[in-house]
Amino acid sequence: MKSEFFAKLAGIGAAASITLAGTYAMAEPQHGIAMYGDPALPPDFAHLPYANPDAPTGGKMVTANVGSFDSLNPYIQKGSVHWQLRYLTGDSLMGRSLDEPFTLYGVIAESIETSSERDWVEFTIREGAEFHDGSPITVEDVIWSYETLGTEGHGRYRGFWAKVDTLEVVGPRTVRFTFNVEDKELALIAGLRPILKKAQWDGVEFGDSGLDVIPIVSGEYKIADFEAGRFISFQRDPDYWGADIPFKVGTGNLDEVRLEFFGDDTAAFEAFKIGIVNTQREFNVAKWDGQYNFPRIQNGEVVKAILPHARPSGMTGYVMNTRRDVFSDWRVRDAMLYVFNFEFINEAMTGSQQPRITSYWSNSPLAMKDGPATGRVDEFLEPFADELTPGTIEGYALPVSDGSERNRAGIRAALAQLEAAGYTVQDGVLADANGKPFTFEILVQNGRSEQAAIIDIFAQSLSRIGVTPTVVSADNAQFKERTDAYDFDMTYYRRSVSLSPGNEQYAYYGSERADEPGGRNLMGVKSAAADAMIGRLLTSESQDDFRAAVAGLDRVLTAGRYVLPIYQWNISRVASNKELKYPANLPIFGDWPGWQPDVWWYEED
Repeated sequence: MKSEFFAKLAGIGAAASITLAGTYAMAEPQHGIAMYGDPALPPDFAHLPYANPDAPTGGKMVTANVGSFDSLNPYIQKGSVHWQLRYLTGDSLMGRSLDEPFTLYGVIAESIETSSERDWVEFTIREGAEFHDGSPITVEDVIWSYETLGTEGHGRYRGFWAKVDTLEVVGPRTVRFTFNVEDKELALIAGLRPILKKAQWDGVEFGDSGLDVIPIVSGEYKIADFEAGRFISFQRDPDYWGADIPFKVGTGNLDEVRLEFFGDDTAAFEAFKIGIVNTQREFNVAKWDGQYNFPRIQNGEVVKAILPHARPSGMTGYVMNTRRDVFSDWRVRDAMLYVFNFEFINEAMTGSQQPRITSYWSNSPLAMKDGPATGRVDEFLEPFADELTPGTIEGYALPVSDGSERNRAGIRAALAQLEAAGYTVQDGVLADANGKPFTFEILVQNGRSEQAAIIDIFAQSLSRIGVTPTVVSADNAQFKERTDAYDFDMTYYRRSVSLSPGNEQYAYYGSERADEPGGRNLMGVKSAAADAMIGRLLTSESQDDFRAAVAGLDRVLTAGRYVLPIYQWNISRVASNKELKYPANLPIFGDWPGWQPDVWWYEED
């Protein structure tokens, strides 16, 4: 399995760097669309390369999830919804391949057509496409879904809708989107929204949250049973209309996918050890090496697997909210990075076995390079030189400690930066010129023992500079409510990025939506340079310009000192009951939404 995967990676440099083979060659209906060039799979492909068309159906997969839920509608802003709901139940017009940087193939849509400029795109709905209740999916449902999601739905859907000039019916089963901006990614994004049943919401307030209304969508699975805060059971639809669509062949093989919810990660792990749960991802290498030796593993009932992937690291750590005065000064954020003492934390948590995240696109060919910006990267950033945080153009790397608990050099550097920002230690307490103590609140989630342990070490380090933070623990609903309102100073943060960054970067790091409630720009970055880099990566006409724009954005964000990064996961560690199987041919995205449980199956030896 590994050799096949790494053989595939031999060519990923070209793929991951988004080979701009020159043209967006589409002048007639096609079976798929790639961001650049042509889809890798031909029109007559039989199934995705990482799916098993001969997989048997049956069995179940049970996962452990820390936290709770109070809503089953993943398409609105309100409520606490488990993240898997929007992946497990609802089909979209197109589906994204996990084996290509950004390529879509038809699901509800039998074909896609766009202009060479990609200023419009058309989708034709398959005959026979239907919702879970057996009613047909119509062009009216498609138009209503996009309009409603774009105006009343979750914030993740609104940025796209603002760029749609018109959405109209152009045939019995065909809709056309016409865009009001130059943005070649929009033709792809248009295919990735969930399609809801319009009639279900007649006289019903779409934005209300709760457990009494389950959205009617389409897909291999539908919610069969649930108990608030305890479990959600998804059942395979034996009459699923799309079972023979090439994109869907070999997926949706399990009869049941069940999400069990627990109060903390210790209880979740114990449930796996005794067999209540039958698959588990492990993010802590020390725990993987030291605690995965329980009886079910020793007797062969559970097997362990290490799975590679070629995704960028993204950013995981503790984000500082620049909307708050305490973290508005980059020198204060820089001081926090020196105090954080990653090397000591990494040794304590993983035995120093996990590499650190060094930038938002580390572990990929799109990452910023060491040293000063050169070439097109320098050219793109230079107009913003006066406003950029020091190190953006000159070169920046995260501070590295000597690994000791005292971290003397880091503490000295932190105090120097804090003094430059107007803070000094007075009678053992860091305070400003008026004697007001420097302090801040760290918001953490209940039941996350690893996060709590890291924050405990960080708090001890902060005491060395005379700072005593307030650590507040919140349940899932409270945590979501507060982060949606940006009501925090510092909190846990995880943001995935892809090999084909696009419009979602505006939601993550764009100025225009930085203060939009429920947004994803938790750090509150408002940077003309970041906005410009995102604009460039969306309109680049060459591979060099695209990569330079991503590297420039990586520099702006990393040197902005917005997050205290922890370790990256360049592999996935998954333990499962031996009856749960998956294809040997791993996609380049590896263990990612769309892979588990999608292409897994249950088979007794």
